[in-house]
Amino acid sequence: MKRVLSIFLLNLLIVGTLAFATESTASAQTVTRTTVVRTRYRRHRRTFWQKHRDKLTVAGTTLGGAAIGGLAGGKKGAAIGSLAGAGSGALYTYKIRKRHRHYRRY
Repeated sequence: MKRVLSIFLLNLLIVGTLAFATESTASAQTVTRTTVVRTRYRRHRRTFWQKHRDKLTVAGTTLGGAAIGGLAGGKKGAAIGSLAGAGSGALYTYKIRKRHRHYRRY
């Protein structure tokens, strides 16, 4: 039972991270028949994920670490796993992840 639960949680974690990995992009340029490119400017409304990305990433890694640690070692394992998950999530979020994306204009 423990093995089945751990495999289920790991698969859920993988599928959850893939859901946020894809990012939709909308084109703000329209091309007419005379090949004139017009740019329409509009105010960018950020989504909840974009506003709280850093906090959600750290919280997700903390939750994942606690789940894996809890399966492996009970309450003490969950505490250690949550600390390890929070540390690795913070390290990724604030040190490793690229902050600035460069968009090309065609």
